[in-house]
Amino acid sequence: MIRLDRREFLLGSAAALAAGATASAAPASKLTQRRPGFGAAATLWDLQADPRLGEAISTYCTQVVPVLELKWPMLRPNAHTFNFERADAILDFARDNDLTMRGHALAWYHDIPDWTKQIKMTRGVERAYVDHIGTVASYYKDKLTSWDVVNEPIPDNPRGPKDRRDTFWTQHLGQSWIPLAFRTAAAADPFVKLAINEYDIESAKDSFIAKRAAYRNLIMELLDQGVPLHAVGLQSHLHAELEIDTHGLAEFVTELRSWGLDVLVTELDVDDQKLAGSPAERDAIVAKRVDDLLTAISTSGPVRSILTWGLSDRYSWINGTFARADKQPNRPLPLDGEFKPKPFLDVISKFTKDA
Repeated sequence: MIRLDRREFLLGSAAALAAGATASAAPASKLTQRRPGFGAAATLWDLQADPRLGEAISTYCTQVVPVLELKWPMLRPNAHTFNFERADAILDFARDNDLTMRGHALAWYHDIPDWTKQIKMTRGVERAYVDHIGTVASYYKDKLTSWDVVNEPIPDNPRGPKDRRDTFWTQHLGQSWIPLAFRTAAAADPFVKLAINEYDIESAKDSFIAKRAAYRNLIMELLDQGVPLHAVGLQSHLHAELEIDTHGLAEFVTELRSWGLDVLVTELDVDDQKLAGSPAERDAIVAKRVDDLLTAISTSGPVRSILTWGLSDRYSWINGTFARADKQPNRPLPLDGEFKPKPFLDVISKFTKDA
């Protein structure tokens, strides 16, 4: 039985000092040693509203990640309050069903609560930033397998490999916001795997190739600076009409691994809004894109962690964001709206059967 009620807990807070953390090999705690295999993102709302979702995750998955519950607006409603209750409820769900949980995300340009924007001085912004990351990472010390520390730092159409997304954090902290996040998280939890995370680098479209080059450049800069970066997240929000750049992606992943980095598939789904054909025909193309992606990534080593951004089409952000012209539902995930497996799931099984 899936239990989602909350136990009473003590709200701990500990701000971590950012100085002194240096780059190192990926931590080897008991959680990170366990092969995470296949997992899915979920919100607490959906888990509570539909028991089928929790049952499906516990049936097919070995890990889970909260969609919203660890992001700033929900976790930090104001400057003086941390609200861990909803994220803790998902962690309870994971533990009750023998799943691991990863964290998403400590620093992101998009979900920034309004109270942070009222801070005028750079010193105040830095204090709030370090306090948030240090407190959250410390609270979940030894409880998570990995963190997306910095999410989506590259603009959609980079002008060159050194181009970085303009954000609230860069406006106040410059480019130091990225290494500062990693060093703060590492100081708070020395044993969790720390990842950087990005999307739209998997296909052969010019903007994807440019974004991949900028992502590579940033990763290389961070390693050169001794930043404690252990893993690279490939979000893999795929576009079904675009073929995977199998050669370019395989080369990229091979290089990352040669630098000692792990490679994680963190938010996999496939938007089929531009595909014609029956559901079965679309599902076949979606499965082919996923197979090509995972084949390219596994060229230089096994894919040890694959997370889809949701498990059932019924609870996919894509259906609320990218409507098909024929009014049919998008089919972006391994299970359909009635929780029936699709060819997508067969591909996942193919790459995680030994995990």
